[in-house]
Amino acid sequence: MSRRVFHRAGEAERRQDLIRATLDCISEKGLEGATVREIAARAGVTGGLIRHYFASKDQMLQAAYRETMASMTTTAISAAGASGESAGDVKSARLRLHDFIIANVSPPVTDPRTLSLWAGFIGHIRVDPEFARIHRENYLIFRDALEELISGFLAECGRTPAAGESRKLAIAINGLIDGLWLEGSLAQDLFDDHALPRIALESVEALLGGLSLTEPLTGPDADTNKK
Repeated sequence: MSRRVFHRAGEAERRQDLIRATLDCISEKGLEGATVREIAARAGVTGGLIRHYFASKDQMLQAAYRETMASMTTTAISAAGASGESAGDVKSARLRLHDFIIANVSPPVTDPRTLSLWAGFIGHIRVDPEFARIHRENYLIFRDALEELISGFLAECGRTPAAGESRKLAIAINGLIDGLWLEGSLAQDLFDDHALPRIALESVEALLGGLSLTEPLTGPDADTNKK
C-alpha cells in the first residue's frame, strides 16, 4: 500500500486529498475494508485530522460517492461543450450530442476502477437517504443535459419533437449508455477502441428515427433526415 504525502494545503485541498484516499481504499478493499484507520494511513494523516473534516465514516463515504458520480457526469457534459478546439469554433448540436455519447462509452468514463467504486456504492442507495439523494441529483443532471442536447439536435434537423418526446428519448438513451458503459468497463479487452462508440452511435441514431450523428446536415442531403 502506498501512502500519500499529506502536504500543507488549504482546507478544500486537504478534504479532497482525503476523498481521493477514501476512493483508493474502496477500490482496493471495498466499503468494509475502507476503515478510518486505513484511510488515514493511506493519506498519511491521523484519524483525528479526518474527524476534523468528516463527522463520521458514513459522511466520508457519501463525499466519495458524490465525487465519483460528479466526475463521470462532468466528463461527459464537458465533452459536449459548445466550443470546438479552435478559438471561436462553435460546435453544431449534432456534434455536441455525438461527443456526449462517445465520452460516456470511452475512457476515462469506461474504467474498471470506476466500475468497482460504483458497484461498491450502489447497494447503499436503498438504505442510506443521503446516498439516494446524491444518486438522484446526479441522475437528473445527466438526464436533463442529455434531454437538452437531444432537443437541440432535433431542432437542428428541422424537427419539432412532440411534448415529452425529448425526455423519453433521454431516458431511453441513458439506459443504453448505462448498458454499454458496463460492457466497456467489465470487458475492455473484448472491444477495440472504436467498437463501443460505433455501437452507441448507431443505436442512438436508431432511437432518433435514423437521424445521423456522424454526418453534418448540410446541402440537399439534409432534407432526407428531416421528419
